[in-house]
Amino acid sequence: MRPPEPGPDSDRMTLTVRPAGPGDASDICALLNAVDVIEIGRPETDLGAVESDLNAPDVDLATDSWLAFQDGRPVAYALVWADSGPGRVDADHYVLPGHREAAVLLLERMEARARELSAGPGVLRLQLNVKPTLDTSLLTGRGYRTIRRYQVMTRTLAPAADPAPTPPAGLTLRHCAGDEADRHRAHALVERTFAAHFGHVDRSYETWLDHLDGRKLDWSLVWIASLPGHGDVAVLLTRDDRTSTAWVSHIGVAEEVRGRGIGGFLLRHCFAVYAERGRDRVGLGVDTRNETGALALYEAHGMGLHYAVDSWELSLHPQG
Repeated sequence: MRPPEPGPDSDRMTLTVRPAGPGDASDICALLNAVDVIEIGRPETDLGAVESDLNAPDVDLATDSWLAFQDGRPVAYALVWADSGPGRVDADHYVLPGHREAAVLLLERMEARARELSAGPGVLRLQLNVKPTLDTSLLTGRGYRTIRRYQVMTRTLAPAADPAPTPPAGLTLRHCAGDEADRHRAHALVERTFAAHFGHVDRSYETWLDHLDGRKLDWSLVWIASLPGHGDVAVLLTRDDRTSTAWVSHIGVAEEVRGRGIGGFLLRHCFAVYAERGRDRVGLGVDTRNETGALALYEAHGMGLHYAVDSWELSLHPQG
């Protein structure tokens, strides 16, 4: 890690801000895990996830990232990116308690860069724990508002309690490990089944792969479901690259076949696969206002609240 450089970027000599670099990944991971412990009670940030963010193809670290140091110690980190279509910029912001000045400095830089990226009227979106280390009065005072709440839900797993389920009549399931064409079909099913969901962004196959770091994905843990007379109707995308839990990224069922138990079957299939792999916990994120009834489905299958996240939004104007 190279040391920060004091100067006009800080109001005090002990508070400094500079762009992040790939070599900062371990220090950023440690900072994020310190925030995790305060907000959710346990460290859940993996080094690989931080490295993926720092190496994302749509991020220029020199202009899109910031690390704040107090007396040489990292106390805040922020990142912005714009891969969600015209006018929308997304951001991460993490700060340790008691570092209000660092929090404000990074908010200012995030917002200024977001205005450049939006190139006109747009929005900046930021997701924070419902009880974050960041003082939310700093956000409301700058014009941010909450627009959505998401829940991270988890469930314990065990081979004896999670046997392989019986599929609904006629349903067949195949994984995507051996066929590049099936990976494209999985992408098409995600686009089709999530099109009406709040915040969904249409992405080409290559852009989608970049967004989910799909080139590192184990495609044997991605499945497509088919029904006679309907063809491919559902997709289950999971990943096993988190230390703390197996993760369900997407469960999508085509609108015309919803209500037939396909979503529940896919969820139970996921439980069985990961229990057999030795995982003791699985997690996912869900929009609490999802109109397909996803929250009720997950609750009915034994998933419970781990923590909740609010999505904050700031309207961007070129002049600030």
